Amino acid sequence: MVPKLKLLMFDLDGTLINTAPEIALATNDTLGELCKAPVSLPQVIDWIGHGTQELLISALAHAFKKSKQEIRNWDERADIQTKFDKHYLLRCGTQSTLYPGVREVIDKLKIAGLIVTIITNKEAKFTERILKAHKLNNTFDMVISGDTLDTKKPDPSCIEMCLKKYQVKAIESLFVGDSSTDAQTAKNGGVKVWLMPYGYNQGTPLENSKPDYIASGFEEILNLI
Repeated sequence: MVPKLKLLMFDLDGTLINTAPEIALATNDTLGELCKAPVSLPQVIDWIGHGTQELLISALAHAFKKSKQEIRNWDERADIQTKFDKHYLLRCGTQSTLYPGVREVIDKLKIAGLIVTIITNKEAKFTERILKAHKLNNTFDMVISGDTLDTKKPDPSCIEMCLKKYQVKAIESLFVGDSSTDAQTAKNGGVKVWLMPYGYNQGTPLENSKPDYIASGFEEILNLI
């Protein structure tokens, strides 16, 4: 007998909300201040998934023709990160959009009594701003951002935190994401994973991540209840 599903954990960027356009704008705002050429939306999409600091490191490495490690050791990086944070806070929620069915499905999951949480590598100040902009700030039972814990995805501590808080077994849980990072996080945490086909996976086929299922769209989640 298959245990009843009790907990659904969702990635944010590329799973619930298409945030890439405003991340690209903030990236180019920052590069413009540095008198560097803008980057394209596909380039930015390839850099999404590990938090804004890693994304900015990738953008700076590209702009300055340096290695990522050189950028990490760069004395000016902290000041540039401050510039990016300022621009991204202004951009948060202005150009992003919910993927089809997200609001309706989450509402139905809540009505059905399931616990719904967010696990993202995006820092809390940006996560909160985006959720508020899309009127989702009071929707989820818990939000774990990239700076909530000392570790980020694919470390399983975020999943372990959800399971422990709600006293739910791994077999009663599902992680829903859009990338190999999400798939690895779920596997590290011992839970099943579904991947959405429309998000950000650095140009790599989702099949390579060997998820339990690749959905055709967000509405398919309702089949679970």
